[in-house]
Formats: sequence, structure tokens, C-alpha cells
Amino acid sequence: MQAVENLLVSISDFLWGYPLLILLFGTHLFLTFRLKLIQRFIGKAIKISLKRNKEGKGDISQFGALTTALAATIGTGNIVGVSTAIAAGGPGAVFWMWLTGVFGIATKYSEALLAVKYRVELNDGSFAGGPMYVLEKGLNMKWLGIIFAAFTSVTAFGIGNMVQANSISVLVHDSLGISHWITGLILALLTASVIIGGIKSIAKVCEALVPFMAIFYVIGCIVLLIINIDTVPQSFMLIINSAFTGHAAIGGFLGAGMKEAVRFGIARGLFSNESGLGSAPIVAAAAQTKNPVRQALVSSTGTFWDTVVVCAFTGLIIVNSFEWQNGLNGAILTKTAFSDIPIIGPTILTIGLLTFVFSTILGWSYYGEKSIEYLVGRKAVLPYRYIWVVMVFVGSIISLNVVWTFADITNALMALPNLVALLFLNKVIVSETEKYLWKGNLDEE
Repeated sequence: MQAVENLLVSISDFLWGYPLLILLFGTHLFLTFRLKLIQRFIGKAIKISLKRNKEGKGDISQFGALTTALAATIGTGNIVGVSTAIAAGGPGAVFWMWLTGVFGIATKYSEALLAVKYRVELNDGSFAGGPMYVLEKGLNMKWLGIIFAAFTSVTAFGIGNMVQANSISVLVHDSLGISHWITGLILALLTASVIIGGIKSIAKVCEALVPFMAIFYVIGCIVLLIINIDTVPQSFMLIINSAFTGHAAIGGFLGAGMKEAVRFGIARGLFSNESGLGSAPIVAAAAQTKNPVRQALVSSTGTFWDTVVVCAFTGLIIVNSFEWQNGLNGAILTKTAFSDIPIIGPTILTIGLLTFVFSTILGWSYYGEKSIEYLVGRKAVLPYRYIWVVMVFVGSIISLNVVWTFADITNALMALPNLVALLFLNKVIVSETEKYLWKGNLDEE
């Protein structure tokens, strides 16, 4: 078993190495250039995203689609992933992570545009879309769409389900001494109460949960920065300088050069905001929208909130705590940073992790469900939901090192078919953007 785990780790390290990072970040840059810096419309995008009224055909509001995507995206990567990047790449990793969010906005926009353009209306009146349909209808490459759906369905049970449930059960056990199986049972029941009702039920919960959890967590970060305000300018400059020069070893910190700062910052940033991985477009295709560009703008704000805001706040408070110099890593590093808030600091972090992880389970359940539907048909959806609930419980009570690593691999492999669609259909993306956005026809259907 150890040999299998070592092999999977090697494959994962290779897939998440420089070739994929360059391809993903290169796609961000390419689409930013092709779309004439689409990021300049982020203000307009946020304004549209806050509307909850029905604007066109679809299953859920644009805001519901955004919060469901954010539910799946904002997770442990925003808390643990950031601290891991800083521990391995130094303070400069925060800058490169932030940069993936800025340029990743163009990729998230493009994914959603294609998902809405090539979505299909099913016999029951619901909608289905995502990279698998884009590959099939936009490029006549159904075989590649099947590969994408297969990888997504596997990834969903790993990253989106079992490892998330395990994170919660371990956290609750360590903090409160509650048995793993009790946490698993409660979590499974809560999950069932939401996902059995389908995307409308999931979106309804996410619309309420996501704004609360994001605002609650960010307020905690702001309080931390106010408490340690004297060192914030120094920490900010340290992040900028270390991004281009690396950082020398101090205390228990091993020190990192510019190469490590770039590598770990970009890797964790891409992993956190999921721009280019192909997951978020699946729920974007369900949005009630007048045209593909409107939903594309709404979806692009997901990367903005996830990385440009939430990850940036996490990175700044961790660097500003200077605990990264003492050899700490992962959740322990973030927890130590939050301990600067007297009494309630660790509680804020615990609540943040609980809500982040639970929302991820809800969001990814829809991604996996639509992938199974594409592969097998609508009849498989309800059984899939029940299996999803069972696996939430299983994930809470077993060790998941191998599952996590295997899901890491399939997560990387999801990106490849999706990037093929984005690059080969970039002319379609530009054409639709010109038709609706650049020519001022954003309100047309």
C-alpha cells in the first residue's frame, strides 16, 4: 500500500509540476490579451452578480450559480493552502497567488461563456452544460468530453466529498473531542437534507451560507490586521520584495528563492480558484441569464472573491504574524496566526473551516452529479445523490491519504480537456464578447 501511495504522490507531483502550471497560467495570460483585459469590467460584473431576479432561461438565478460555484471553490485551500504556500515559498508566494487570481478572471469568464453557449435543455426542462458539452458541441470531440466527465466524477468523490468530510471530523475531534462517526453522521444528514432537492435546493442554501461565511472570515482577518497594524506596511513590502528576490532563512524557516515563491504561489493560487480546471462552468450553465456574456461576467467574480480577496487576506495575516519563521505549516500556522485575536480567534478559524468545507461538499455534489448524468443518463442522478451522502459518512471515519492524492491527480487531468476547449474556441469567446459586451448589447437575449 505504501508503494502505491508513493507512486501516486510521484504522479501527482509531476502533473502539478511546471508543465501544467505554465499551461494554466499561460492560458490566463493568453485569454487576458485576447479579451483586451476583461478584468476592467469586474465592477460591472459584481453589480450584475448581486441581482437575484430571473433574467432568462435556466434553473437558478445568476447569484445562485455564483454562490454555488463559490461554495465549491472557497474551501480549505483558502486557509490551509495559503499557509502551505508561504511555508514552502516564503512571503513572496502570496503575491504570485494573488496574481493568478487577477489573470485567472479571464479564464473563469471564458469557461462560463462557453458553458452557457453550448448548454442543452433536457426533457424535464432543466439545463446541463460544462466542458463536456463544450467539447462535444463546440469541437465535435465527444470522446474528450467523456474523459473530462469521468475525471470530474472521480475528483468529486475525492476532493469534493471524502477529504472534506474527513477535514471536518478531524477538526471537531481535535477541538471538541467528538467522535468521528458522530460528526460523520450529522454531516451526512445535513448534506442529504440539501442535495436530495437538487440544484435549486443547493443554490438556496449557498445563497445564504456563502456570503455569511466569506464576510465572517474576512472580518476576522481585518480584526487581526487592525490588532497588528504597526507591522502591516512592513509585511506588505516583504511580500512584494520576496516575490522577486526570494527570502533568506530566519529562525525555523528554511528560506526560499524566487523560484520557490513563483512555483508555490502559482500552484496554490490555481488550485484554490480553480480557474481553468473546468468545474465552475458546470453550475454556470444552469444560470438564468439573457446571454452567455452576462453569466460569464458573473462567474468571473468568483475568482476575484476567492483569490484576489479571501486568499490575499489570509496571506497577509499569516505573513504579518511572522509565525511562518518558526517552521510552522498548514492549519497549525493559520491557527497560530488567528490566536492573536484574544479568546475567539481560534473559534473564528474553526467556524470558517466548518462552513468552507461543508459548502464545498454541496457545490461539488452538483459537479459530480452532472458528470454522471452526462456519462450514464438522468436515471443515475438520484442514486448518485444517495451514494454521495453515504460517502460523506465514510470519509469522516477513515484515513484518506491515498484518496486525496488520487483525487489530486484526476483534478489535474480535468484541466487538460478543458484547456483544449478554451484555446481552440478562443475565437468564439472573443466573438461573443464583442457582440454583447464591447458593442453595448449586454441586455439583449
